[in-house]
Amino acid sequence: MAHQLFPGPLVVCMHGTHPDMLHLCFRTAGDCGLAGLGTLESHLLIKPLRSPIQHLIPNPALRHVVCCHPFGSTCVRDGLTKYPCMQGRPCMLNLPAFLALQEIVAWMGWTPWKITYASKYFDLLHNYAIQLIKVGKAYVCHQSKAEIEEYREKGLPSPWRERSVQENLKIFDDMRKGLYKEGEAILRMKMDYKNENPNMWDSVAYRIKYVEHPMAGDKWCIYPSYDFTHCLCDAIEDITHSLCTLEFESRRASYYWLLDVLDTYKPVVWEYSRLNITNTVLSKRKLNKLVTDNHVHGWDDPRLLTLAGLRRRGVAPESINAFCREIGITRNANVIPYHKLEHHVRAYLDASSPRTLAVLRPLRVVLTNVPEHHSSTVTAASMPGRPENQPYEVPFSRVVYIEATDFRLQDSKDYYGLAPGKSAMLRYAYPITVTGYSASDDGTITEVQAEADLDFIAGGGKKPPKGVLNWVAQPAPGQDPERAEVRLYDVLFKSEAPDALGDAWLDDINKESLEIVQGAMINPHLAANAKVRN
Repeated sequence: MAHQLFPGPLVVCMHGTHPDMLHLCFRTAGDCGLAGLGTLESHLLIKPLRSPIQHLIPNPALRHVVCCHPFGSTCVRDGLTKYPCMQGRPCMLNLPAFLALQEIVAWMGWTPWKITYASKYFDLLHNYAIQLIKVGKAYVCHQSKAEIEEYREKGLPSPWRERSVQENLKIFDDMRKGLYKEGEAILRMKMDYKNENPNMWDSVAYRIKYVEHPMAGDKWCIYPSYDFTHCLCDAIEDITHSLCTLEFESRRASYYWLLDVLDTYKPVVWEYSRLNITNTVLSKRKLNKLVTDNHVHGWDDPRLLTLAGLRRRGVAPESINAFCREIGITRNANVIPYHKLEHHVRAYLDASSPRTLAVLRPLRVVLTNVPEHHSSTVTAASMPGRPENQPYEVPFSRVVYIEATDFRLQDSKDYYGLAPGKSAMLRYAYPITVTGYSASDDGTITEVQAEADLDFIAGGGKKPPKGVLNWVAQPAPGQDPERAEVRLYDVLFKSEAPDALGDAWLDDINKESLEIVQGAMINPHLAANAKVRN
């Protein structure tokens, strides 16, 4: 039978590997951007259809967020986007995770139109299973998982493959009534066990599971598999384009086999390449391994390219969306350099983030020409050179702190920090010139003595030093600035392609990917804002 094209609105579905569906539907025309989608955009535009609805499966990893981003293509036709997440078996449904998913999708700026679950179709799916049995294309099997694998490897059919239709209907009904234990019986599709494609080796359609379903309650004790549920839900919801990554290309045969046998509407299946980014892993299995084995501190660890991790790191959704639009969607294998993501992160932060003054590893500087009890303020800029700038006051006193790395004993032409006899500018304040320093017995610099040019006026005609330093002063004489813990993050893996290391990929973890700096000093303006947020 030729594949049908639904003559109504364009509906696109992206699928993954879970056993039921949560659908988040989006009106994409105003809710997302569109740029650089390349091959996918061209593929959708050639269809003589209108008012697109797109059907996507979300995942916490950035790989899957980027793969889902073709929902932006529906902006071309002012339509809807659907997000499915498979959760047919109750043990596979994690409601807190789904709620978190909805929340993070909203954070990304994607506004749901409606939410539906594939468990809504359990009755219809059960009827399809009965229809499949009646046409002789499904049978009840009593093999264990190990036995099924053994028979498949040997190219042998199940011993129960030739059961009569009536017997299969009777036993399947008994399964539905709870007369069999878990694992004693399964419903399998009667496909082609000799086919060279393993996805055609009589896949499982229904399993027994005596667990209450969070959505369907205790109505069912048999639950449909992903292979059975996914294509049928696509057909039920009139999906026109079912999108998935290239590793699922071999599933096309089983996808269309079931729809052909049941004589239902058939979506168009289109595969695209997965996203790979250097110095990280993006597969769900490996991310789960990192989290459960405590290599990282949860799914929102800032070193992970999960949406929760990126958000906790301070990445804006605008940066992620811009990154997605730039790299586009294609069937070509790709590995995106990490710095491309960082470029979009920095570009957005540069344009939108207020600046403040802080020092990570403070070095005490005593301004010897400033009176001991002197206390004043200077004006700093939150957004230098921008209309959004909100000036704020920072204290200035005899004792200030600079970064320890901004002082060295040996000067050089390409160095703009402080050295004995050298000058540098305290940002927004005054030039200072080193007059001396103190060191411990091991040679560590403990204090720098300097003089401040208190008569300096910015723009007053006197040329300032080239070097400009961040600093924090004592807010009052003898009172230390506020302290803070600072966490510095680097890439999680040392090599660009940890996936290529096989089973040794965990050995490539960068042990210095997280550095915790205790005792950083921050100015009162930043400290006050932090306390308000907390």
